[in-house]
Amino acid sequence: MLLSRHQVLARRERDPERLERSAYLLLSRIDTQGPMSIGQLADAFGLDTSTVNRQTAALLRCGLAERVADPDGGMARKLRITAEGARRLADDREVNRSCLARVVAGWSPEEVRELEDVLVRLNRSAEALEGRHWPRAEDDDAAAACRAPAPQESAAPAARESATPAP
Repeated sequence: MLLSRHQVLARRERDPERLERSAYLLLSRIDTQGPMSIGQLADAFGLDTSTVNRQTAALLRCGLAERVADPDGGMARKLRITAEGARRLADDREVNRSCLARVVAGWSPEEVRELEDVLVRLNRSAEALEGRHWPRAEDDDAAAACRAPAPQESAAPAARESATPAP
């Protein structure tokens, strides 16, 4: 709670352009997952659609998100982050990172890694209890690592290995 309070206070006192908490969360999810409908956002956060509708209306009014046709051809219109929304989200993330960096400034690199590991575990445990997974960039990286390389990708390393003399 103290860490959250520290970031919320930093948000309002230092820069009135900072995003509201709900805007930050919605934009983060859309940024990570791609265009989403209000229903998908409501499901993702476990909120009533009327609540998400009000929150997304504020994003639309501020030009942080826009309505687009479903890229997958569905009937529902989806919300996509705008360039301004992406810029402000990136700015807020950087402020959050710098606030957290100040908090752990006196910690050793090992202590910071330990905190990262425990926070990942805490987040994943909370997600499991709620039954709501938050998509992450590393999920895409892990999925890509599990796919077989395309034939042209696998041929080049093999050619390099055969051309390299054995030690």
